[in-house]
Amino acid sequence: MVGLVLVSHSGKIAEGLKDLTAEIASKHKGIVAAGGMEDGSIGTDAIRISEAIRQANDGDGVVVLADLGSGVMSSETAIELLEDEDIKVVLADAPLVEGTIAAAVSAMVGNSLEAVLKSAEDCRGQKKIL
Repeated sequence: MVGLVLVSHSGKIAEGLKDLTAEIASKHKGIVAAGGMEDGSIGTDAIRISEAIRQANDGDGVVVLADLGSGVMSSETAIELLEDEDIKVVLADAPLVEGTIAAAVSAMVGNSLEAVLKSAEDCRGQKKIL
């Protein structure tokens, strides 16, 4: 099953989103929160993110979803740190919450890495109020 890594500057946001996703896609066990810094402060850390990618990977690949700014840059760096490893990993250009939920459901039903990425990215521009 395609793994997911949730990157936020806030550890609480990443963990909360993991909890929410576990309620909606309960059969998906490869969701890893990589929020905040090691000491609990606000920030992102490429090393922590790369470790989360390794943890989320079961061989089908990993989609990384990040909040903003340096979360995206740290995720890109984490992916570069893993380029010598045999892990298929992509960074989604998607809203963190909506993209995570869509990706988790897509992964849970057995879709490919490419389909899970598309599910997340299809959430861009999604209207909440009609």
